[in-house]
Amino acid sequence: MRKPEPILVAHLFAPLHDELLALLRSLTPDEWNAPTVAGSWTVKDVAAHLLDTCLRRLSMHRDGYTPSLPFEDLPSFVNGMNASAVEYARRLSPEVVIDLHARYGVQQAEFFASLDPCETAKWGVSWAGEEESPMWFDIARELTERWHHQQQIRDAVGRLPLYETYLAPVLDTFVRALPYTYREVSGGPLVLNIEGEGVWSLVDGTLYSGAAADPVTTVTLEGDKAWRLFTRQKIDPGARVEGDARLAEPLLKMTAVV
Repeated sequence: MRKPEPILVAHLFAPLHDELLALLRSLTPDEWNAPTVAGSWTVKDVAAHLLDTCLRRLSMHRDGYTPSLPFEDLPSFVNGMNASAVEYARRLSPEVVIDLHARYGVQQAEFFASLDPCETAKWGVSWAGEEESPMWFDIARELTERWHHQQQIRDAVGRLPLYETYLAPVLDTFVRALPYTYREVSGGPLVLNIEGEGVWSLVDGTLYSGAAADPVTTVTLEGDKAWRLFTRQKIDPGARVEGDARLAEPLLKMTAVV
């Protein structure tokens, strides 16, 4: 076992952006209105959400702009911003949404590439229980957002998933939620094996890469099921659990999104 390495993914935003543009430009009118697993959101709504998060990042992080918005708690704050942006974008044509993505997605990729991954991020990664996070972790979290929402569109319209290149770092980011998920749980070691993507261990509340010796519980997941599980999709995870099944329960309820 070893301590997990930083996840350096800033270089992946540009190709992921290109994939999104190609996807959106390929959609038929009916596909823009197709339902997705993202609650009541259609494909167009998910595309609008991706645009909004891009514009917010550039405005609030790159440009240092602080909007005057009501703030009660983080989930309600984020949900409120998401809902209002999607509602506004319903006035826009798909062509305008695509044009805005084409302009600002490139800027976002360039901005992330310009950041020092070792600096302290502007915001902590809340689902990992961090009030303060290194920049590389915040950037990796942002990649998981842009990737998994694009996957929701791809699923909705029957396009092939983007697993090669992206799935491994996305899952490596998601599993950083394990220590926070198990912060009030005793027992272990716990081993998580995501087939073909990686093996991690939680030992005394600390996350490691690799398999712990003599684990109390080992959970094995397929990569396709794992990312869906950690982004709150209601699925049968198809997990194979060896050892104490009770220790697996928090993992099988873990989320790595706000």
